[in-house]
Amino acid sequence: MLAAVTYREVNATMQIPVIASILDRPLASDPAAPAVVGRGGTLSVAELDAAADAAAGALWELGVRPGDRVAACLPNDLDVVVAFHGTQRIGAVWAGIGEGLTEAEQQTLADVAEPTVILAGRKCLLDGGAVVNREQWADLIGARHAAPVVAVDPRAPAGIAFSSGTTGRPKAIVHSQHNLVLPAAVLVATRGWGADLRKGDCLPFTILNMLVLSTLVTSLAGGCTVVMDRRDCDGVAEWIRRERVTVWNGAPAQLFDLARQPHLQLPSLREVWAGGGHCPGHVREAFTRAHGLPVTTTYGLSEAPTVVAIDPVDGARRDGASGQVLPHLTARAYGEGAGPLPAGSTGELGITAATTGPWANCWRPPLGNWEDGAVRPAASDVVMTGDIGSVDGDRWLSMVDRKKLMIVRGGANVSPAEVESVLLGHPSVSAAAVFGIPDARLGERVAALVVSADEALDATTLTSFCATVLARYKIPEVWGRSAALPTNAMGKIIRTGLQARLSSAKPL
Repeated sequence: MLAAVTYREVNATMQIPVIASILDRPLASDPAAPAVVGRGGTLSVAELDAAADAAAGALWELGVRPGDRVAACLPNDLDVVVAFHGTQRIGAVWAGIGEGLTEAEQQTLADVAEPTVILAGRKCLLDGGAVVNREQWADLIGARHAAPVVAVDPRAPAGIAFSSGTTGRPKAIVHSQHNLVLPAAVLVATRGWGADLRKGDCLPFTILNMLVLSTLVTSLAGGCTVVMDRRDCDGVAEWIRRERVTVWNGAPAQLFDLARQPHLQLPSLREVWAGGGHCPGHVREAFTRAHGLPVTTTYGLSEAPTVVAIDPVDGARRDGASGQVLPHLTARAYGEGAGPLPAGSTGELGITAATTGPWANCWRPPLGNWEDGAVRPAASDVVMTGDIGSVDGDRWLSMVDRKKLMIVRGGANVSPAEVESVLLGHPSVSAAAVFGIPDARLGERVAALVVSADEALDATTLTSFCATVLARYKIPEVWGRSAALPTNAMGKIIRTGLQARLSSAKPL
């Protein structure tokens, strides 16, 4: 097992600790310091370490072995952090399943991961022999079963990041412990974070990226993770004030709402990040006017994982840019069917490992996708993002447009193909096109054009139909009826001009 190192030593030696040893430094320096705070209370570094050992023992008692998948459908609280650490200590593979998903959506992710155990909160809709509810889990933790010491391979599968593709079927991107810890180490080094870091996050911790950006970051810095269980303005502000949060990552819609409530005091904040989707300039400016803090722009990927580019900590900004590429990565624009384009050119963004500097050759692409019970390796060392943009000679990355059809509504991804598939399951719908339309608060809203011979079919009926299988944020909010949809020679919908067609369509 690799010895734990500080971020400065990581920067110098390019050694990345396995997650089991990531608490070693804070344990040696201040074991009583708070490591994680949630609705359920506070765990010190020593208490988190002991709880992680207990979680590892509980999972082992449940039959989990290295390489097995552990799925967690848990709320934002202490349990999700403890279970993640315990999973990593025995070399198992973490797979988060969102509580906000419908039963069918949760089941789809569980079917892909094929977990040995599903840790289930009260909003988990799954059942079966693999499901362990929170009461059972608490009893197992309390029993303090001991797991054997496992020699964890830092390059072996450690976590699955689910990312919906344009086909509607979720991709299961597999990362190693090395690739989970690396971006955390780079962020700690480049942001200059230390023991005073109190990082608050309210996005679901079942998202693998959020665990990297929370407990792995704060463990390396010697700081504290604040697991926030509310996403509304008042709730976010309450968490920030009470727990003295210094860095908070919010979706554009949350920044939009907070900008309109300058009376909400956020005195401890030093950094506010906009993540999960494009944050318009007018939203960033309004937030700064209301709360006196610039908004740090980021660009990230599940495949990276987490942050690819971010505004520097020194306050430098570039109009239209999504930050500077982090030093462990190289990002370039690629031409269609060609190699990398000259700096400043526009094309599909792709990322590879940096080849110069102290982080050279540290990064590795994802191990592949989890398919049919095994990792299907990636075909290339270049991770193509599906986003159109450019990277200039000073490493500023600008995203121009999305090559993918993904709708980003309030920081949440919505696959048009998935929603279309549901709509086409209604007996009165013969064709459907789902797409995003601009929204000042959410970034995009979900819209649908529907072809139906049933004149009595209306938006209320289709909304109720969708609600049986789709999470609320995926259901179209704007509906139109069309006599036909434009298609190409292959019968595929021509998506250019759909917004204009919606404007002239009959209401549903």
